[in-house]
Amino acid sequence: MTTEVSGRRTNRRGLATRDAMLDAALRTLASGEPGSVSANRIAKDIGATWGTVKYQFGDVDGLWAAVLQHTAERRGELPYRENNTAPLARRVIDIVEMLFHGLTTVDSLAIENLRAALPRDHDELERLFPQTAAEFASWKDSWARACQKAFADLDVDPARVREVAAFIPGAMRGLVSEAQLGSYQDEDVARRGFANAIVAYLERPVAD
Repeated sequence: MTTEVSGRRTNRRGLATRDAMLDAALRTLASGEPGSVSANRIAKDIGATWGTVKYQFGDVDGLWAAVLQHTAERRGELPYRENNTAPLARRVIDIVEMLFHGLTTVDSLAIENLRAALPRDHDELERLFPQTAAEFASWKDSWARACQKAFADLDVDPARVREVAAFIPGAMRGLVSEAQLGSYQDEDVARRGFANAIVAYLERPVAD
């Protein structure tokens, strides 16, 4: 009995340590400072040796994959997944607003800085960081499925939903970048216009 309780305590303590390390890694990545995407810098900011980090995550690829999984667990799901009665326009607006505000979080800043430091070529990324590449690939698929589910009960062409799902993340990053750079554009008008354009496209009759 004592061993089991001790084991549970050890597991809880180990998980807490792991989560604390991931949170510290995210803060370092989000800073965007020179060297922030460095295994040794991450280990230093975490307050651990690289050997301790390797014990938890295996290698730098395992660390990056764990960081991405950690953010995925925290960001939640798209709104209106089930038993939704909201009209199309309301659903699109809510998704746009959720992404806009979500892309300004520490987690999103960290992910953007990590992406910028990783190889752009998919083959090279998969060769050098297979776990990290697999995690990014899974995000694409889960995002597409979430978008299909968000509109599944409406009379909307699934092919158009796939197209919208493909361009929304990049377009939203552009709107967030404009806001962060101090654009003279009205942010609210920009998001409203973007949402209205998506709604108009999804509502347009499909040609025979």
